[in-house]
Amino acid sequence: MKIGISSSGSGLDSMVDKNFGRCQYFAVVEIENGVIGEAKFIENTASAQAGGAGVTASQLIANEGVNAIIASNMGPRALDVFSQLGIKMYRGEGNIADVAKEFIDGKLQEIQSATGPRHFGLGGR
Repeated sequence: MKIGISSSGSGLDSMVDKNFGRCQYFAVVEIENGVIGEAKFIENTASAQAGGAGVTASQLIANEGVNAIIASNMGPRALDVFSQLGIKMYRGEGNIADVAKEFIDGKLQEIQSATGPRHFGLGGR
């Protein structure tokens, strides 16, 4: 299983970014038999877009073949993309390694509706 996590940096000690569509990186973490495996970090090329960053970021991370997404906040457009693709979304805060472990342990709350308005990332940093 692969999970995607919005990240403020490019290491497992980086924090989950507050803004999904405008995060600097995405962590793509492999989980096998309840254990964190390989992790790679990809730059979020949507972070500097004038508009539509949530949709573009959603497509970028979905193309990595993730089964779930973890973020602190999720806007309505990103939520729509993941819902259409059947990718579950979870709310997490803290560093990437700890949040991945909380996901494995079933401790994260599933995101059912947007946690921020459209364009939240433009002024929400």
